[in-house]
Amino acid sequence: MRRFIKQLLIICLILSLLLGVSTPALATTPANVPIVVYGDTLSTDQQEEVRRLLEVDESKEVKEFYVTGEDIATYIDGDPNSNMYSSAKIVREEEGKGLTINIVTAENITEVTTDMYKNALLTAGVEDATVDVASPIPVTGGSALSGIYKAYDEEGEMLDKDRMELASEELDVATDLAEREGMDSDKVTELLTDIKKEIAEQNPATKEDVEQIVKEQLDKLDISLSEDDREMLTRLFEKMQDLDIDFNQVKNQLEDIAATLKEKMDDIDVDPDFMEKVQNFFKKLFAKVSDIVARLLD
Repeated sequence: MRRFIKQLLIICLILSLLLGVSTPALATTPANVPIVVYGDTLSTDQQEEVRRLLEVDESKEVKEFYVTGEDIATYIDGDPNSNMYSSAKIVREEEGKGLTINIVTAENITEVTTDMYKNALLTAGVEDATVDVASPIPVTGGSALSGIYKAYDEEGEMLDKDRMELASEELDVATDLAEREGMDSDKVTELLTDIKKEIAEQNPATKEDVEQIVKEQLDKLDISLSEDDREMLTRLFEKMQDLDIDFNQVKNQLEDIAATLKEKMDDIDVDPDFMEKVQNFFKKLFAKVSDIVARLLD
């Protein structure tokens, strides 16, 4: 009984810490002008609905653009005949603020989760921004990435094309694993994130080193994949390593909460496995709560 009460108190402390750490990331910088990119397949009525969903205030300054199939071909070598429905609002934040993703219409973004967007955008080089994604009809959500890339391009901050293409590939890998292997989307994101963190720490020099990291993380999370999917993961992270992406930028954002928890818990005798489970629980909880709150505020 005493152990249960102790663990309950720890959970309450973790909850308060998470609330304290997460709240500042939701704020936007007033001086930054929102950039809204609409899918060009939207009808006039659908565009008005998206404008309402993304809370575009016509009385204030806002920049608006349209993303087309041709843009997909330009930024990620995608299909120029693609239909574009998912749209995004981007507010660039001050350096160090971090990346916040809000899926406003979670019911209509059927494959890509908040954390999948975040992982992919960090790979593409988007680090300090608040991004809201919405669609008036059910879509996978993948095309929203091209809209975000276009927003940066229109503002004279063209992202690296190789990194944009790799981010799109990462999103495809994440959704493929969730679909083919029947994995929970949060589990897929956890796997990709953990591999990135290990690459940041180990800086693998060869394909065999990357393969070893992939294997270790699969074993750690007790995930069984086909040989084809293992190879797909290895190729993805080999490409990331070849592009010399600074994974420490990703690692630092992901470890902020963990570092705070470690500092607060150093003097408490807590089972490490229990702590990891609690951390994972609240990460998932707050991702879901954020989506619910976004819908309630719509």
